[in-house]
Amino acid sequence: RLLNQTMLVFPNKRILRPKQVASINNLAKYSVIAFCLSSSSIASSFSFASSSHSQPRTLFRSSLYTSTPSAFCGSPSFLNVHRGGSIHAQSLKMSTSTSNMDAKITTAPSPEATVPTTAGEKLGALRAFMKQHNLDAYIVPSDDPHLSEYVPEAYMRRKYISGFGGSAGTAVIFNEKACLWTDSRYYNEASLQLDADHWTLMKQGLPKVPTLTKYLADEAVKVFSGTKKKFRVGIDPFVHPASFEKDLIDAFGIAVKESDLDLADDDNGEEMVANMVAEIDTLDQYGNLVDQVWGEARPAVPTSPFRVHPLEFSGKSVADKVQTIRDEMKNKKATLSVFSALDDIAYLFNVRAKGDVDTCPVGIAYGTITMDEVAIYCDEAKIVSDDVKEHLKEAGVTVKPYGDILSSIEQHLGANGSAKVWMDKTRSNYALTRIIPEKSLIDKQNAVTPMKACKNKAEMEGMKRAHIVDGAAMANFIAWLENRIINEGEKVSEVEIDEVLTSKRADQPGYIEDSFPTIAGVGSNGAIIHYRASADSDLMQYLDTSNPILIDSGGQYTYGTTDVTRTWHFGAATPEFKENYTRVLKGNIGVDTMIFPTDTPGFVLDVFARKSLWDAGLDYGHGTGHGVGAALNVHEGPHSISPRWGNKEPMKKGMVVSNEPGLYEDGSFGIRIENLLECTYVLDEDNNAYDAGLEEGDEGYPEKPVGKKTFLRFNKLTMIPIQKNLINISLMTTEELDWLDEYHQEVYDKVSPLLEKDSPSLLWLAKACDKIQRG
Repeated sequence: RLLNQTMLVFPNKRILRPKQVASINNLAKYSVIAFCLSSSSIASSFSFASSSHSQPRTLFRSSLYTSTPSAFCGSPSFLNVHRGGSIHAQSLKMSTSTSNMDAKITTAPSPEATVPTTAGEKLGALRAFMKQHNLDAYIVPSDDPHLSEYVPEAYMRRKYISGFGGSAGTAVIFNEKACLWTDSRYYNEASLQLDADHWTLMKQGLPKVPTLTKYLADEAVKVFSGTKKKFRVGIDPFVHPASFEKDLIDAFGIAVKESDLDLADDDNGEEMVANMVAEIDTLDQYGNLVDQVWGEARPAVPTSPFRVHPLEFSGKSVADKVQTIRDEMKNKKATLSVFSALDDIAYLFNVRAKGDVDTCPVGIAYGTITMDEVAIYCDEAKIVSDDVKEHLKEAGVTVKPYGDILSSIEQHLGANGSAKVWMDKTRSNYALTRIIPEKSLIDKQNAVTPMKACKNKAEMEGMKRAHIVDGAAMANFIAWLENRIINEGEKVSEVEIDEVLTSKRADQPGYIEDSFPTIAGVGSNGAIIHYRASADSDLMQYLDTSNPILIDSGGQYTYGTTDVTRTWHFGAATPEFKENYTRVLKGNIGVDTMIFPTDTPGFVLDVFARKSLWDAGLDYGHGTGHGVGAALNVHEGPHSISPRWGNKEPMKKGMVVSNEPGLYEDGSFGIRIENLLECTYVLDEDNNAYDAGLEEGDEGYPEKPVGKKTFLRFNKLTMIPIQKNLINISLMTTEELDWLDEYHQEVYDKVSPLLEKDSPSLLWLAKACDKIQRG
């Protein structure tokens, strides 16, 4: 059966189609047996490739298609969770490259070898491996195998090789140069962390900065024009999204079309010439090259145990979630659903973890659902408590080894000729999707994503509770900070501010950890969007009355997740600063007070956050809002509020979204005011129907006149005051001032009962929530 679904690719690149394969069953059968016996001579003679790719792609043939033969001999060894250290191949794994290169075993450096520490030494070591594999470029993204925003230290390969620690960015190492692409949030941070003698910062989004794929494609054309040699790009397929392969292929095709290469001097045509120009190699038999440079110093992949996320907070059982997914699978005629994103796994199985990914309550695992089985793939160390074992058993969940995910998908495909695998390619790595024939893949948003985004009543109640206790923590913290700065006249370091704020949250019931690394930026550090204070950094500053501070922070509680930003100034702010602060506040109020019809995408709302800044010729470079999980990741999709029109996901009842306009002046200050908002219906009857689980057409669902729309609005979740003496009253409308007074009254009513009577914290809160002076 397997042989009838494959094609054979021999070193001379002649491709045998499935019918031809059937005619040489015996040869292939015994060759597979020989491979399983680890015969390197046989292994280097042929490789398997999925028949779904038997026709070459337009303009460029990728070598990413191949399913390694080791899959036929049990779980592929390159999928093992390595416990730290280098992934030096001890057994041969087939290359997916179509080039006629002899397979090689990568060997570990000798113990006497110098461990690379500087930027130059690390790049030199990596280029040595690149030379061994005849690569012109090697791509190092931020991702782990689950495409997480925040990753375990073991997967911080881009940070290790480049020194840049931001959560978004991609490094590309060439033989003579190294480049790092990142967005506007990290321009400052990257410029400070990269070694300019070895790295070039590519500020993606700026007009004259090419995208990574275009830059690579142009390099490929340049190299081929000068040398007539194929430009070889190396990647690790487990840390790239499935869409990356197509993006890069398309870029190579466009570059060939736009080049002055002479395509008419032979009979090969444009497609064959493009294939000669560039090639991608996933280096399956060698592992990730950065790991080989990192060596034994690479941290272990974590295996923190799961804990049960109770029904009290989840609001929906695993069995109910599985049934909802199976109903959707029937609609899409899917026989298997695959889930890769760690927050999808945590949500689906009602489990959480602490320690796998800092500040994210998720655990490293995959999940699958068929009509007969529900499975979670993880390290056995994660299922240790009796509570978790019983919880999964009651839900009918089978626990399988983490490394079995690929073979499980292949077995499902092999056992069912009409199998349809539902997998969201934007949330899955390429190593998973490449083994699925195109005809068998349903590439759609998975069923967990909208369920997770639209919080049920229990989840929303948990989020509201979390924000109230977070407000109490912040009142305790700001009362302490204001006393240190104003009354005691001290200077307080950014690091101490971070530590004390965390301790105030830790005093609250249900606190687990912060929801992301606290950003506490004094003065010019506030302009570094994702700044992180460090005691051993030359950047660290001390807060006094002369500078503002931007504090962006949040907490993970057993029942909810928070994320809030405030800009504080304990001295005399300049008129210019007050005007800027006020315009940012007006943008926040503009989004908060919007009423809009259902099916409105987030980008429509973004202009209201920027209008006041635009009036003054000002703007900010980041999005206005992101989704937030319920006792889950602080950044969650699929919705957002952003000027980028690419995300057309509509805002829906039950979604939680941040509202965080800002303004930044490099070398001077940063201002941001962020609240989390609950998206809800304007009419109570619509909200009651939602909470009751009613859908349109159900008995009891509110009837609407033909043509009448249903409208949405926002409720504020964040319960933390906004500093009133930084506001330029003359720029505010009466309605905006009323909004501020009403918000502060709500904050006081909800937070004050959690504070001790006559405490400095309660006194500070009362003063901060007084009505603003309008005269």
